[in-house]
Amino acid sequence: MPYFIYKITPGPTALIKQLELQTQFENFNEAKNQARTMRAELGAGSPITVKVIFAATPLEAEEKLQEHREAPILREWEK
Repeated sequence: MPYFIYKITPGPTALIKQLELQTQFENFNEAKNQARTMRAELGAGSPITVKVIFAATPLEAEEKLQEHREAPILREWEK
């Protein structure tokens, strides 16, 4: 299964995101390095997020990226 790199632009609400497929790689290290390069080009103040996701198809990758995930519960020793 390939690794997809997406640019994620925030939408009008937190639940709506605009996903833009950039490229895909078969090797995680190549995908990771490309994502780091893209993040560096965007700069620190950019609202755009770059993510690498592992999925069988671009449709599955977009479904995973659109899922609402609960924030992890912090334990007392993690604060």
